[in-house]
Amino acid sequence: MDTLTTSGLSGRMTQPPILVTGGTGKVGARIVARLKRENMAVRVGSRSGAPRFDWTDPSTWDAALEGSRRVFIVPHDGELLTRPFVRRAKELGVERVVLLSGRGVDVPGYAGDNDAVGKTHVDGEDAVRSCGLAWTILRPGWFAQNFSEGFFRAAVLAGELRLPAGDGAASFVDAEDIAAVAVAALTEDGHVGQTYELSGPRALSIGEALALISEATGRTVRYTPLTAEEFIAQLVAEGWPRPDAGSYADAVAPIRRGMDEHVSDGVQRALGRPPRDFADFVKDATAVGAWQGQGRPRDQDQPA
Repeated sequence: MDTLTTSGLSGRMTQPPILVTGGTGKVGARIVARLKRENMAVRVGSRSGAPRFDWTDPSTWDAALEGSRRVFIVPHDGELLTRPFVRRAKELGVERVVLLSGRGVDVPGYAGDNDAVGKTHVDGEDAVRSCGLAWTILRPGWFAQNFSEGFFRAAVLAGELRLPAGDGAASFVDAEDIAAVAVAALTEDGHVGQTYELSGPRALSIGEALALISEATGRTVRYTPLTAEEFIAQLVAEGWPRPDAGSYADAVAPIRRGMDEHVSDGVQRALGRPPRDFADFVKDATAVGAWQGQGRPRDQDQPA
């Protein structure tokens, strides 16, 4: 088995550090925590990290990559930076990369022709597959944590989530599962050359997901479906730039069109167990107070 060595009675880490870009985000922070629990040396790649890592400043890349042999890549959405980053990583001795991509990359019509995030993933996947390094690609669907940490949370707290999702459903994936698969791909044999599409075990409509949150928290949260035009107009009225509002509406469109409801087998294949159910995510999030506090009009995060 391919392992990263430790030595000493205390299990002191002697292996090269694993670089986790996006190391403070929904997935990256969970990967960092899991690696630390396994006594792995880890380097958090972020603008607040030491050394500092900034996707848009290539002069910061070398220090972050120095000494690393394995890297988890959260791409910089909207820009084609994964390819030059992987090229530089290889030059500096990196041997294995695990890329966070997205569902629908290889599905015609999933994303719009001008979808910048989609282009980032398409180019990033090609860069990783052709780089000559050991690679694994993760393609998660919609994160369950969008309801508790991301751009749905403010609406949940306010009691109403308004989206152009129609009556479509999504097989929301728990970020803990994404992190578990990433850690396995970074530290174990058997995952090189694999593309894992990750989802939860069942599809839920937005209304069904909110009903589970309402039941667990005692907080009434309703879903109001909008047309794409109504949704864009609402965001613009709240101060969003129209192109950003349009991108958000486009990101939700696959749910409305029934393209996010299928269940994928990536978690089972990678970990040998089924994925966590959305109800389990809700139970855990409620226990840690994820939905305590007051709502704001809307978080301006990007969909994930």
